[in-house]
Amino acid sequence: MKDSLFQECVEQAELALSEKEVAIGCVFYNTQTNEIIARGRNSVNASKNATRHAEMNCIDDTLRWCHDNQLEPDDLWPQLDVYVTCEPCIMCARILRNLKFNCVYYGCSNERFGGCRSVLNVANDDKIIKEKKLEFVYGIRERETINLLKTFYSAENLNAPDGLRKVKKPRLDLGTKTTITTTTEANNT
Repeated sequence: MKDSLFQECVEQAELALSEKEVAIGCVFYNTQTNEIIARGRNSVNASKNATRHAEMNCIDDTLRWCHDNQLEPDDLWPQLDVYVTCEPCIMCARILRNLKFNCVYYGCSNERFGGCRSVLNVANDDKIIKEKKLEFVYGIRERETINLLKTFYSAENLNAPDGLRKVKKPRLDLGTKTTITTTTEANNT
């Protein structure tokens, strides 16, 4: 595991955060040539497409890279390590396993949608999938990656659907006479 590669992921996550996206960044690294093939970050809000996760954007960039370099993607996938700030969701973990990626290194766990160990272990479950298991290493710079996600979720996501958006409402704390911002569900207001 190379910390400089994980730093690239963190930088992608910070870019996502600056673009009002969930703060997840990803890098695909070729273990044979020692080069970064793709960098990506979540773009779900900008694209209005729930599948535009950092890993999916890196897959698309890798396909373009293969086309430009006249290489077959199926020959490249097993040479690639994935570095990502958060545990891949079930969808992304399944795709990474299906494509036979070498190893996934990730920061914090994904307690809601994790596909490597937190919710469903599609990375290694041979009862579900008979293909090569996906190796993964977790807990890299975990506190830092959690804090990136907390920063995103502490703000109002204006791109969330109306029924799910958390709206910040100021209220006065009578004890200190200061204004406190609270979060309520949009459909409860």
